[in-house]
Amino acid sequence: MHTMDETDRLIINRIQSRFPIHERPYQALADELGVSEQELLSRIRTLKEKGIIRRIGGNFRPEKVGFFSTLCAARVPEDKLDAFAECVNRFTGVTHNYVRDHRFNVWFTFIAPSVAAIEQALKDIEQATGVTDILNLPATRVFKISAQFTV
Repeated sequence: MHTMDETDRLIINRIQSRFPIHERPYQALADELGVSEQELLSRIRTLKEKGIIRRIGGNFRPEKVGFFSTLCAARVPEDKLDAFAECVNRFTGVTHNYVRDHRFNVWFTFIAPSVAAIEQALKDIEQATGVTDILNLPATRVFKISAQFTV
């Protein structure tokens, strides 16, 4: 287990929103946080390797950039959970993938340039995993919640 210090916490709290649009965003963040760019990058790399940071990237409203999104729920046997998650995570359009305590126990979000691309990806996942009970639940209304977690 990785023990975070105060600098790690400052980094995590700062990078969750308002990421700098800058030629060297990590240098801008390092200057703001009072560390070197090299130290900032090293700490972020370690936090990612330890699974504390899952990803760093932009969040866009898919429909505003011509994409389509859906929430999917799958009924996955316990012995196939790891293989199913691994398969789903290989698709670049998957932004979230998590296990829930429900008969549909794996939920994930999928973003793609077309509804057909999402449907094809779900067929590919079914073929690769043998899991055929996957619900495709496209949004009828979008609620965007800004999630900021203070550590």
